[in-house]
Amino acid sequence: MDPTADQMISVSLVFGLMMLSAVRGILDRTGLIAAAIVGLIVSLFGHWTWLTILISFLAVGSLATLWKYEEKASLRLAEDNKGARGWRNVMANGGVASLVAIANFTLDQPEWAYLAACASISVAASDTLASEIGSLDPRTRSIINLEAVPAGTNGGMSVTGTFAALGGAALIAFLSVSLSSITDVEIPLLTIFVLITLIGWLGCQVDSILGALFENKGLIGKHSVNFLATLSGALMAVIFHTRFL
Repeated sequence: MDPTADQMISVSLVFGLMMLSAVRGILDRTGLIAAAIVGLIVSLFGHWTWLTILISFLAVGSLATLWKYEEKASLRLAEDNKGARGWRNVMANGGVASLVAIANFTLDQPEWAYLAACASISVAASDTLASEIGSLDPRTRSIINLEAVPAGTNGGMSVTGTFAALGGAALIAFLSVSLSSITDVEIPLLTIFVLITLIGWLGCQVDSILGALFENKGLIGKHSVNFLATLSGALMAVIFHTRFL
């Protein structure tokens, strides 16, 4: 595709993201500004397909947040501001994809960069769905020692949350496969699907471990945990590409 056409699609997607987020109340004012910056970096330095996947995650994550919101709010498990995300949340979930996009622009390595970006988003989707859907499951146990803990506890894992995490990762994997042909990626489609699904789910477990070991002790915050988990996803994708592809 002509580079100018790619850029026009990128800008259009960012504009659409702003409109969708403003109308649906997905992001607050700071979140809108951060999303515009992340969207431009991801789409112009990476590819507009990356932004399409990121927007899809944002939409699905927003729906998951609103699922049984009142019930989660009564248990103090719901996101503040009726789920409207701020700049910290945007950077926690999209910051790694932005860094990968900059690396792609500098090094011109579209294959591993595409995998790394998709993997980081897969981790974000997996963790978001696990948290929002699994937080009401009373069958929650600590990922560290498997002892029973209250639903919604950082580092807790439940049956519902585990399947939701796998579903979120698989959704991003499906989108990654669907859009891979538009980029310069020639990796087998089944490899992309399995890899992105697996890394997304594993990254969610990394998030839980970091939450249990560090967030619960007040050493780092929720958004730092999310950022590190998505970073682990990107690194896993790069390592796999370097070793096996």
